[in-house]
Amino acid sequence: MSYRYLEHSTDAFIEVKAKNLEEAFSVAGKSVVETIIDLENIQEIEEKSVKVKGRNLLNLLYNWLEEIVTMTITDGFAIKKFSVNIKKNTEYEIVSKVSGEKLDLKKHNFKIEIKSPTFHLMEIKENGEITMQYLLDL
Repeated sequence: MSYRYLEHSTDAFIEVKAKNLEEAFSVAGKSVVETIIDLENIQEIEEKSVKVKGRNLLNLLYNWLEEIVTMTITDGFAIKKFSVNIKKNTEYEIVSKVSGEKLDLKKHNFKIEIKSPTFHLMEIKENGEITMQYLLDL
């Protein structure tokens, strides 16, 4: 499981590779946090539950990325660890536990603010492994 930044002139264009969907969504969440701040100084002091729904996998990914941006930037919670479970009934749902602490811009080395994820260039491929690509508007 890994992620990398792809070439893009103005935004963060990210590719995730993972064994399964849960791992891919966990890595995607981590990539959002690491784009904003450094993970290394975050302590796992508090645990929060996160639920996100989507009518399909792309919609679920968008809503998940948006929720992580909101938790970090708006709610001021620095996430260190993700535990993700995905359910599918009439729609997809992520039930997740995240752990971290209150965001401290100096301690966590604030890098850049993400405005929002975007559907532009977003894709999910399932071919033995999961490959995701998405763009974060900076």
